[in-house]
Amino acid sequence: MTAEPSRSAKPLRASDADREAVVDQLREAAAEGRIDLDELDARLGLALSAKTCAELVPLTEDLVPVAVAAGETLVLDGGMHGASRSGRWKVPPAIRARAGAGGVRIDFTLADCRWREIELDVHGGMGGVKIVVPQGWAVQTDELSLGLGGLKDRTTGERVPGAPLLRLTGSCGMGGVTVRHPNFRERRKLRDAGTR
Repeated sequence: MTAEPSRSAKPLRASDADREAVVDQLREAAAEGRIDLDELDARLGLALSAKTCAELVPLTEDLVPVAVAAGETLVLDGGMHGASRSGRWKVPPAIRARAGAGGVRIDFTLADCRWREIELDVHGGMGGVKIVVPQGWAVQTDELSLGLGGLKDRTTGERVPGAPLLRLTGSCGMGGVTVRHPNFRERRKLRDAGTR
């Protein structure tokens, strides 16, 4: 829980990563038909010009639940255009990722995860599934069918005590599944933003 800001506190400035996370959520909402293209254009303009986090909040608060209750499953369907989840988001205990032709990208780097274990059922389809996990997270792939695309596990395998375990099930399909830690560019971006 965070304390209520005092009246004299300055609003928190939005980073490029904050704006990009909102843009991703807006595009995903448009692909799912929750907003039309005119509304997408209007909200994208506001997101890209936002100076503070407070300006970003209303752009997605009617699109993404603030929290996912225990037992709920987040479904990411890549379809033709792809789907992604990145930036600051709340991780549910179960996720289903269907890549389709467009692929799915799931970035846990800035996510709020309160679960010791997360079940991630993947279906690589044609577009594949790309997963980014923080250093210290463990990934278990024993129950994953490799399919034609196969698995590329580029994680270190060193689990920090108390860090989540990501259990992958399903099939890599033709597009494959890649699991990795943030790359140099992503780590530099996080460092510059002062987040990690």
